Amino acid sequence: MGVGMKAWMRCVARRVRGDAGMTTSEYAVGTIAACGFAAVLYKVVTSEAVSSALQSLVERALNVQF
Repeated sequence: MGVGMKAWMRCVARRVRGDAGMTTSEYAVGTIAACGFAAVLYKVVTSEAVSSALQSLVERALNVQF
């Protein structure tokens, strides 16, 4: 078997094999994405519109007559 054929077979074998998990760089990108999503979610939840809606919802729930 020629050198080119062996290299090609190694390349194919690498692509066919499944990954065992994420690499460090993938963890870093995932962590940064999660932090970005958390920051956006925090801004939305602490906004005046959402805060007042949540407050009115809690007040209505506490003032329910049984």
